[in-house]
Amino acid sequence: MLETTQSAFVLHSRPYRENQLLIDLLTEHDGKLAALSYVGHSTKSSRKALLQPFLPIKVTLKGQYNLKSLIRVEPIGKSFLLKKNALFSAFYINELLVKLLGDNIACEALFQQYKMSLEALAQASNIEICLREFELMLMDELGLSFDFSLVFEHSAEGFYYLPDEGFIPAYTKLKQPCYNRWHLQAIAERDLSTPEVLNTFKALMRQVINHLLDGVPLNSRKLFSKKA
Repeated sequence: MLETTQSAFVLHSRPYRENQLLIDLLTEHDGKLAALSYVGHSTKSSRKALLQPFLPIKVTLKGQYNLKSLIRVEPIGKSFLLKKNALFSAFYINELLVKLLGDNIACEALFQQYKMSLEALAQASNIEICLREFELMLMDELGLSFDFSLVFEHSAEGFYYLPDEGFIPAYTKLKQPCYNRWHLQAIAERDLSTPEVLNTFKALMRQVINHLLDGVPLNSRKLFSKKA
């Protein structure tokens, strides 16, 4: 069977039968995929220690179907040092990828954005901007890019976002979040310099992501709630 070797990150892992782990990986060339790995009897297994989130690794995978076999794994860098909200944010990004990204679809730009996001979070960069930029890249990968043209063409003070239609001017009242036109224009131009614009951006992304998840809550969001 064909073997492939590439850079990767562990998104999530869980026990699978005796001495095995079922792992969700984000790989550089093949996107998200599932792999099965033997980790040995010892709780201090060196392989198990490598199969942790936020550690850059190189993996050799074998198999032609949806579930690959992990043949070899080695570190190719130091684990990203993430603390508090930065750590919770990284878990949030991982959960988004596990739940929304399709399997075995090449997404090299998203892989690079993921790596850049971990670097930004480790450096204590602006977390909100980091998350919004990643979410936008993920939406692009899912074929859900935003068309902001109407917020420049209409004079309505507010706009709704409808999943099947995009932005529509708020000339009539709907049971949907209403977003400030000026904030949406700033988002379209990537001017994220004010807290008000960032709050609107966060609310918009939450509406879209909740729709994609069919309202199922994300476990990672509970980490922020517990901290608060």
